[in-house]
Amino acid sequence: MVTNEELIDVAMKRKPCDLILKNGNIVNVFSGEIHSCDIGIYKNKIIGLDDYSARKEVDIKGMYVCPGFFDGHVHIESSMVTLREYAKAVVPKGTTSVVADPHEIANVLGLEGIKYMLETSDGLPMNVFLMLSSCVPATTLETSGASLSAFDLSLFLGSPNVLGLAEVMNYLGVINKEPDMMAKISGAKGKRIDGHAPELRGNGLNAYVAAGIKSDHECTTLEEASEKLKRGMYIMIREGTTAKNLLSLLPLVNPKNSSRLFFVTDDKNPNDLLKEGHINSMIKTAIEHGIDPIRAIQMATLNTSEYFKIDDLGAIAPGYRADVVVFDNFNDFNIKLVFKDGVLVAKNGKLTKRIVAPKKVPLRSTINVKWIEIDDFRIRAKSEFAKVIELVPDQIITRKSIKRIKVENGLAVSDVENDTLKISVIERHMASGNIGLGFTKGFNLKRGALASSVSHDSHNIIILGTNDGDMYKAAVRIVKLRGGLVVVNNGEVVEELPLPIGGLISENSLEEVAGRIDRLNLEAGKLGCGLGDPFMMLSFLTIPVIPELRLTDKGLVDANEMRTVELFE
Repeated sequence: MVTNEELIDVAMKRKPCDLILKNGNIVNVFSGEIHSCDIGIYKNKIIGLDDYSARKEVDIKGMYVCPGFFDGHVHIESSMVTLREYAKAVVPKGTTSVVADPHEIANVLGLEGIKYMLETSDGLPMNVFLMLSSCVPATTLETSGASLSAFDLSLFLGSPNVLGLAEVMNYLGVINKEPDMMAKISGAKGKRIDGHAPELRGNGLNAYVAAGIKSDHECTTLEEASEKLKRGMYIMIREGTTAKNLLSLLPLVNPKNSSRLFFVTDDKNPNDLLKEGHINSMIKTAIEHGIDPIRAIQMATLNTSEYFKIDDLGAIAPGYRADVVVFDNFNDFNIKLVFKDGVLVAKNGKLTKRIVAPKKVPLRSTINVKWIEIDDFRIRAKSEFAKVIELVPDQIITRKSIKRIKVENGLAVSDVENDTLKISVIERHMASGNIGLGFTKGFNLKRGALASSVSHDSHNIIILGTNDGDMYKAAVRIVKLRGGLVVVNNGEVVEELPLPIGGLISENSLEEVAGRIDRLNLEAGKLGCGLGDPFMMLSFLTIPVIPELRLTDKGLVDANEMRTVELFE
């Protein structure tokens, strides 16, 4: 740990720096200007902007220098790789800090899951901060693998890497003053409390913000984001794999309000991390669409740090951590060098510092399913019309529609011609035997079935299929894998990805997982599915706190009314 006395001596040139970055054009997120200057670094801190003597020099040669990028809200489990593999993907792209909500693994493993994320974050070339999952389970409308009380969360609030309470998804619980929700919010006072309130407006929004919830990442329209901004919320502009809101919300940004806006990814799969990038791609896109380059970088660095009350991150200035990104220009925005705590960790898109494998953290098995029969997938038709979960392109919200259902021998079945396909959710934590059945529209699957143990928020097993036999085969295979993703056609497993860590995370490398996902998506495409990442979209169909219609192990859920509803009309 560097002392103030050491920093003062080095800043006053009484002692040499460890490193000096020479001839760089500094993007100054405080003054909003670019100026040429050298950067002195001692141990893990920036000590000044001046011509210092140092034990080592790196000539930047006129390239641009900015703070390391900061993802303000991410579920790392959605990448389906370990923290070590995740860091290997994002650090070379300039991300040196993330705020992770371990909501997914906490819903499966509870405190054990949060502890796993904390322990496996050690030794990474990246700051991993945690927000404590506020809604485990998110609602009583699904069966989760754990239940975390305000007392449970309090056990972690003293950790230096824990910044506060993660997205409060149960906004109706806030509005209705549910005691457990109120206790969690009260326990987090003094720290940040993140929001999650899609389409919440008017007095309900007023009450939600008045409770102390300061941010939201679920805005999909300018109107919604503007109202929340006016109520004092920070707006997290999200660009993930499924939920893409960046282009919709960029027109909101102006010199008067930009300090209240910052970038997040929320959920991003490994393929997109490798091919599209991370926060760096959001900055580049923002610049391409007219956002001032310095403002775009502020939204990816300083704004995030200030929201989370982290005083030594997000800027190139004396006393700040030496998390530094060097890039070529604002048009191509190629990341050339990445320094973490004053150490070069990535160059030209590749890690230069070996990440030591974390210690093994033993975890229990999380796939506990009551015996499944093919008859479990049958739906007895009670009417010719049923409520259908209809996808909204590039969004995780859905729409409720009423469709005529295909009926054969008294059973409601998938209607491939009209893209009304059967879905099922099987409870996998308590072996309760709960199975929810319904229909969805938007996948265009013509043959076979898809299944996954990744399904937000409780991560029960979700199956989409054109026939009961393939759905049954897919579900059984998920159980045998101890969690994963599966594509089945004509009773045969044609591709799979095992996810043995909580049914969410692979033990393999990022590249291996990305390759498997590519093959899974390719096989799904061969079966007629027109979505780029059907498994990511499938995983969101079970979230009962996002409008309008969802399916859980307890049945069809009207998310606007927060209650289960009958399938048939």
